[in-house]
Amino acid sequence: MKILMIEDNKSVSEMMSMFFKKEGWQATYSYDGNQAVALFAEDPFAFDLITLDLNLPGLGGMQVAAKIREMNDNVPLIMLTARDSESDQVLGLEMGADDYVTKPFSPITLIARIKAIARRAEKAAINTQPAHEKFDVTTEHFQLNSNTREVFLDGKPVKALTPKEFELLKTLALKPRQVFSREQLLQMVWDYEYFGDERTVDAHVKKLRQKIENAGPQVIQTVWGVGYKFDDSGVEPE
Repeated sequence: MKILMIEDNKSVSEMMSMFFKKEGWQATYSYDGNQAVALFAEDPFAFDLITLDLNLPGLGGMQVAAKIREMNDNVPLIMLTARDSESDQVLGLEMGADDYVTKPFSPITLIARIKAIARRAEKAAINTQPAHEKFDVTTEHFQLNSNTREVFLDGKPVKALTPKEFELLKTLALKPRQVFSREQLLQMVWDYEYFGDERTVDAHVKKLRQKIENAGPQVIQTVWGVGYKFDDSGVEPE
């Protein structure tokens, strides 16, 4: 695995370099926002995963995240920051982060988060069936194909889904009208316990809903006090 660690604290980078080497991963380090964007722009598909500190000299972390997403909408991104306010975390997730780790953090925890995201990315990349294979989910209004990563709502494509958004939608759609708690979705989609931080699910659902609404009626429903469900039974085609 090739990792780009964007972190202005060199002691943190040096600490993590030992753990990365132990895992057999290659890591490139950048200590400035502008430098990081320039480095990433040289080859937006050179890295398998990015860790990004929000408190950077030069270009701020949120701006760096936005520019990275302009160049590559799929590379997994973990934000690292000493900020622990809810607004900062939600904004980070809305900017396209797949995960959010608050400093100080355990290197072992970060490694576990990276491995969990990598497992999901590898599963998403596997394509053992031809493109014309049947859809994984087919209802009267909705179709989803894991192999082509295509989603349609009444024949209109739901575009620009990130890997996590696609997996979240697939998890819900595979069991229509079943209600999933946030804790269940954290375990099923993110592949690990999230220690009760449910804002990750809410932020991804918000972005997912925006992209669904660009194609047609909303199919992700909130069950207040419980969680979310997929339900297109009330959808009326245009």
